[in-house]
Amino acid sequence: MKHRDVGELLVLAAIWGASFLFMRVGAPDFGAIPLAGVRVIGATLVLIPLLAMKAQFPDLLKHWKPILVVGVTNSALPFIGFGYAALYISAGLSSIFNAAAPLFGAAVAWLWMRDKLSPSRTLGLVIGFVGVFGLAWSKASLKVGVNGESAALAILACLLASFSYGFSVNFTKKYLSGVPPMAVAAGSQLGASLVLLVPTVLLWPKSMPSAVAWGNIALLAVLCTGLAYVLYFRLIAHIGPASAITVTFLVPAFAVAWGALFLGETLTLPMVIGCAVILLGTSLATGLLQRQRFFAVRANTK
Repeated sequence: MKHRDVGELLVLAAIWGASFLFMRVGAPDFGAIPLAGVRVIGATLVLIPLLAMKAQFPDLLKHWKPILVVGVTNSALPFIGFGYAALYISAGLSSIFNAAAPLFGAAVAWLWMRDKLSPSRTLGLVIGFVGVFGLAWSKASLKVGVNGESAALAILACLLASFSYGFSVNFTKKYLSGVPPMAVAAGSQLGASLVLLVPTVLLWPKSMPSAVAWGNIALLAVLCTGLAYVLYFRLIAHIGPASAITVTFLVPAFAVAWGALFLGETLTLPMVIGCAVILLGTSLATGLLQRQRFFAVRANTK
């Protein structure tokens, strides 16, 4: 990676870490599906003018079918999942499960893309998923509250959302390589908006959301989705999907920090251990740890 790529990864991680904070604040007023719907519609309003400025509508129209799939799997479904989770578990915990996305990405690449797994990458998948399910087991409660809430269902929603991210990054690599990042970013949000428009209207909250909730969802749409997706798809184009998705390594640190700073959330020992195991497994499964060792050896031999 170039220094600029590393800088963009850090900025993206800080922004997406904040998204868990904004969802935690906005979800109680909006609900999971309207929250996701307003988020992608707002992002679309930001991105479509940028797409027009770049004169890339022909790219969107040419590849609209795979871009629509990316909109559903990389935005609509995961946004609903994490929006639901934000109702019942902390922002930091949701972000840690989000860090499993590269694990699912590596597993999908192995099963679907026929990527070869070295012994270290196989070990990484095992370690990572042990961390995921260990943390889920320690935090999941099968007890259902009076309104049907359940930490177990919230965690399951996080894991399904992370799997959707892992599938989407491989789908993007297979069907959208070479497509301009802006066309993918804007088109995917437009597709997600079309898919979620009717459910958002039907499930719109009976009471008007507060100004604070609207402010948080505006930041979620414009900053954490619209502008962040431009960065994300540009990183995929510059450094590849496997490296770009490693932004999830950094997101939990920012999410926990924002949650502690603004919501008074606490970081528990199971969360620390689970996060460490997940990140260790992910770094092995994606080959990142092996690459780091390689460059360290190269540096020591010079």
